Amino acid sequence: MSALIFRLREAPPERLDLSGLVPHRIGALSIAEIERLPIGTSRRGVAVADIFAVEEGERTDIRFQGGSTRFDLVGAGLESGRLVVEGDVGQRLGQAMRGGTIEISGNAGPFAASAATAGLVRIAGHAGERAGGATHGAMHGLDGATLVIEGDAGDRLGERMRRGLILVGGRAGDYAGSGLIAGTIVAQGVGDNPGYGMRRGTIIAATHGALLPSFVSTGRHRLVVAQLLRRAVAAIRPQSAEIICEQAERLAGDLATLGKGEILMPAS
Repeated sequence: MSALIFRLREAPPERLDLSGLVPHRIGALSIAEIERLPIGTSRRGVAVADIFAVEEGERTDIRFQGGSTRFDLVGAGLESGRLVVEGDVGQRLGQAMRGGTIEISGNAGPFAASAATAGLVRIAGHAGERAGGATHGAMHGLDGATLVIEGDAGDRLGERMRRGLILVGGRAGDYAGSGLIAGTIVAQGVGDNPGYGMRRGTIIAATHGALLPSFVSTGRHRLVVAQLLRRAVAAIRPQSAEIICEQAERLAGDLATLGKGEILMPAS
């Protein structure tokens, strides 16, 4: 059977909460019941049928034909299956997901994959600020999942990330890995002050902006763990694996906090 399709009828009149449109929440519902689900965030009372034409299909394979920056919480809490959006999405993509795969052909708003504990999120375009980072008031960001951003990422990528892997094909903004608790970030480039306040974890980048004085060089290293990481990353995004060099310049920090984190750069 083909995918369950949500075809966009028109541009949403308001921000939508699409967290309910995931396999484990709609798997037992009929098409008519799905169409009546409320997805609006205002007093208008917007339901699925007001925005989408729904076509029957396999409930573990969901496809949105058409996207919008007003699509919030797409794939939030996803436990298994595959969810695809042909277009852009808004904030908190894949928040707290626990498994499965999310694929976005466009751009994503802030807080993509925040608190996601397992699964894979792929964004073909750019991601907004705090991708893989903690939402306001939350204790941590990405927590074990894998986030792949083919384009650029905004500021504070992976803020307070606790576990997992983030791969960025382009450039991340300023303060990448700020407050990093653990986990790995690999980006083609990062902006100013990467690793601000990081406690543990690893940031790998080919280029970077201004570095904090609370990071100190520990010299050049030939790291065995880099070889292992390179192999694992190559299976997900081969281009990112090329950034991981066996011989790297290592900076330790942030010494203003616990100081057990590191920034790795190609040895010059």
